[in-house]
Amino acid sequence: MVPTLGGRRWPNPALMLVTDRTQCAGRPLVEVVDQAIEGGVNIVQLREKGLPPGELLALARQLRGICSRRALFIVNDRVDVALLCGADGVQLSAIGLPVAAVRQFLPSSMLVGRSVHSVNEARQAETDGADLVIAGTIFRTPSHPDATPGGGELLRNMVSRLSIPVVAIGGINAENAGECWSAGVSGIAVVSAIQAAEDPRAAAARLLPVTSEEG
Repeated sequence: MVPTLGGRRWPNPALMLVTDRTQCAGRPLVEVVDQAIEGGVNIVQLREKGLPPGELLALARQLRGICSRRALFIVNDRVDVALLCGADGVQLSAIGLPVAAVRQFLPSSMLVGRSVHSVNEARQAETDGADLVIAGTIFRTPSHPDATPGGGELLRNMVSRLSIPVVAIGGINAENAGECWSAGVSGIAVVSAIQAAEDPRAAAARLLPVTSEEG
């Protein structure tokens, strides 16, 4: 099942940029995000846990404007910020608020995602009303050095047992993104592969599957 959002379809393939302003090599985050969208990013997830609430909301509103009519915009964990900035949805962490409670609270037009690490967690998220899951960690990554990578096998198992979109995350770059696409995922999510790149636009384009088109 492909979720809709106020009449807009979930992008297929989905290329999600998860923000981290510390990885932008001194460049303004908003500029990097803008370039990434030009390169093919069609979902932006704001995840800046170190910002005070007021600054986070201000940044969310900036990014919401940049994404308008170009990419879906979702906020990590902060349901309040997502509502106040008019985001397209919220992404709940694995230990975040319950999906069912958030789903009941938010307008039906807003997406609710859940970060998961196993097939059982993913199936529970779907049962609870999640519109998508972000599955990881797929490959080894310095940000989660102790995590055991699930690889393509984890993705294939999730895709085969869920009816909602599965988005892969964790150590994904231009060299291994193909393994994720081959597993049948609806999308991939990246952080440093785009934001740390010298050319975010080109880096985004390299992550997309060669022959797929947005549905």
